[in-house]
Amino acid sequence: MTLRRTNEWRLPADGGCLFAYMPDELSEPVIWRPELTAVTVILDAAPEGYAGAKAIDPLALGALLADRTGIDGRHVVVADPAGEHRLWLRDPTPGRPLAAIVPLDRDFGTRVASLLRFHRLMFGKRTGPLPRGWPLTAYRRARLDAMLRALDMRLAGATYREIAVAFGRDEAARLSATEWKSSAARSFVYRLVRDATAMMNGDYRKLLRIR
Repeated sequence: MTLRRTNEWRLPADGGCLFAYMPDELSEPVIWRPELTAVTVILDAAPEGYAGAKAIDPLALGALLADRTGIDGRHVVVADPAGEHRLWLRDPTPGRPLAAIVPLDRDFGTRVASLLRFHRLMFGKRTGPLPRGWPLTAYRRARLDAMLRALDMRLAGATYREIAVAFGRDEAARLSATEWKSSAARSFVYRLVRDATAMMNGDYRKLLRIR
């Protein structure tokens, strides 16, 4: 997204940041906060007594699309033709046997599905597709792009009618004031701006939820 960068990186409600790490370049995958991204597999040191627990070297799993280490551990995104794997290694100590953490929240099913995909990757098996709803579909990406374009124009002072014409609704320029108020073109543009405004004001967090 290119709109409202100053608002986009912050959560208005709690002052927190939506991202665990921002990419250095826009072409690099964003590392989202794990608690907001159910497809992230959470790994930590295995409890004592689990002799069969395995250590994981992310570099041995495949090409890394992103790799960041900080005070909260190591965040990596592993490439996979069937769909990327997002990992949070809370204890990144090399050679340390690991266990998976699966929070008992409303995203439990998605977390388990993502963990099973990663487990298959570990053993060289076909991982299967990403959980349904992740990532965004082509349709949703196209609509988000339209929303941002419409909101950019609206914030720059354009009228709904002008936005409609810019979106190819040429008939909007010829309609009378009465016809315009009840037209499909006005409804189309109004919904774009309304939804984009809500997205700018915090609803963008919903993009991370699996539906």
